[in-house]
Amino acid sequence: MKRLLSFLICFIVLLFWSSCRKDFEFSPSTGNLEFAKDTVYLDTVFTNIGSSTYNLKVYNRSDDDIVIPTIQLENGVNSFYRMNVDGTTGLEGDQEGKFFENVELLANDSLFIFIETTIDISTLSSLENQFLYTDKILFDSGSNQQDVDLVTLVKDAVFIYANRDEDTGIVETLTFDVDGDGTPDETTLQGRYLENDELTFTNEKPYVIYGYAGVGAGQTLTMEPGARVHFHADSGIIVTEGGTLNINGELSTDQEVLENEVILEGDRLEPLYEDIPGQWGTIWLFNGSENNTVNYATIKNATIGILSEFGQNDTIDKLTITNSQIYNSSAFGLLGRATSITAENVVINNSGQSSFAGTLGGKYNFTHCTIANYWNSSFRQYPSLLLNDYTVDENNTIFTNATEADFTNCIIYGNDNPELLLENEGNDFDFKFTHCLIRFNNENLEGTGNYIFSDTMRYDSIIFNIDPDFEDPFENLMRIGEDSGANGLALPLMPAGTDILNTNRDVTNPDAGAYESVVFEE
Repeated sequence: MKRLLSFLICFIVLLFWSSCRKDFEFSPSTGNLEFAKDTVYLDTVFTNIGSSTYNLKVYNRSDDDIVIPTIQLENGVNSFYRMNVDGTTGLEGDQEGKFFENVELLANDSLFIFIETTIDISTLSSLENQFLYTDKILFDSGSNQQDVDLVTLVKDAVFIYANRDEDTGIVETLTFDVDGDGTPDETTLQGRYLENDELTFTNEKPYVIYGYAGVGAGQTLTMEPGARVHFHADSGIIVTEGGTLNINGELSTDQEVLENEVILEGDRLEPLYEDIPGQWGTIWLFNGSENNTVNYATIKNATIGILSEFGQNDTIDKLTITNSQIYNSSAFGLLGRATSITAENVVINNSGQSSFAGTLGGKYNFTHCTIANYWNSSFRQYPSLLLNDYTVDENNTIFTNATEADFTNCIIYGNDNPELLLENEGNDFDFKFTHCLIRFNNENLEGTGNYIFSDTMRYDSIIFNIDPDFEDPFENLMRIGEDSGANGLALPLMPAGTDILNTNRDVTNPDAGAYESVVFEE
């Protein structure tokens, strides 16, 4: 009985299998393929740097199983594109990724083609700094041939990178006085010092930096109007003792193109990476660097936009930053440590921790600045603005340092509450907020410690918790509208000056923050 039952089960399974099985008979393609797009744009790449992977979906809408005789690149083995068709790379040798034969596609099914490129612009054009490179994916041939266009903009660039030892493979690292004892120290920071003929960044070609570009004693790195600087992951600029950084941008007439500003960002040019924080390291103004200036710059998508360390008693401020914006920093937009910073018409927004943090004391003077934080990528621990005067070592010993901070005609706001944190362990902690709009609504803190808002020696003409009416802070559009709580709030200064867009400030009733208010278009 058991044997009979086992036989019946096997028979039923075989019967079911045979009823479901289909003998696939593939017919040649007749040129009726459909495509998710007729052109694949691989966006913009730098010369000799690989692109992201893009995909094209190909559909067989018919009720017949078909075979596509050939899928190939029109430029053949000379094409700078390479393909992967449903997980295969096609023929071997120089046609790999270029030519595929007899690709099967079931009825009412689809397949994916993945496309990448690496292009050497020097083989395309010797006269232009950018080149529009095109090719086609050809499906079948003759009267059945169909095609999809491939388009990539290739940019030439000046590449700055650390040297690699051919024998050991070890990448060059920077050496400078880390501990301040007057003796150079070897570091693990990959990079090299800029040569004298590399100390001026122009607008002729973009610059792509791998590792840290060092500015050493007696050197000044100058960035001219319209310069574009791109950093690879874990890369940046470090200005060491005796070095200086001058970013000399100018006002742009087109606020979308920013043709005259100096723009510093990551080296991924695809739209997907346009606003992703933390793509590169920082601009590091190390101990002993001096008289650094930044004017009309956009610094975005870094870990820390600018890190300025020490020099709070320098005759000339360690950093003077004007008419600039810093946003999409995964940690801090502007971080100072026992340093001296003067800022005017500066916008900082969208930071994983604080947009501005002045730590271990220091001297800070901010006028008409918008210090906001509308970070929404994760939880953030700190408010838009953080000041403290101490550090704690590994033995839990507290070290304090004098703080002198003045914020005049500023907006300090964000999507958290409160957006101001003042911490001190020492007695030399002097600060003042004058004619500022601040988000601070915390009954437990108000009236205690550093938050006695009735103290006019520290808080003069402050407005709390009135919407600044930003255009779109989550998109880093930080102009203020006619309903802003910052309208007419600012203390008139002589001369009245202009805002970050070179708009004349109202002589008698200027607005707080980096922008004078506007009427937003519907």
